[in-house]
Amino acid sequence: MTRGRAILFAALAAASALSPAAAPGHSLLVRSEPGRSATVTRAPERVKLWFSERIEPAYARLSVWSETGKPMDAGDAAVDSNDPTLLSVSTPTLGPGRYTARFRVLSVDGHVVESSFVFTVRAAAK
Repeated sequence: MTRGRAILFAALAAASALSPAAAPGHSLLVRSEPGRSATVTRAPERVKLWFSERIEPAYARLSVWSETGKPMDAGDAAVDSNDPTLLSVSTPTLGPGRYTARFRVLSVDGHVVESSFVFTVRAAAK
């Protein structure tokens, strides 16, 4: 390969790596309350998930499950109307134990992201 072709090839490779099409389009989980693998002493009233981009409310799902596989949320998962990156669900009956939060969201760019994480509610020290 000639030096000129090598330079052209390198320039094209660099340009394609920087193009917007090369950027990941998935909505990533940025943070949550409770956090992944967190242990909390007070049960959350809602489990909250924040994503890296807006998510489609009609296709957003979030549920909380006990260790025995029992659903523990109120079934009211929703995307916040003031923050389209926030998905949450009420958890009115959580007591001490280990729970799994499962979610499935559709990013505004059409990518589906599905995952889960565990958190633990520990009885507060007396």
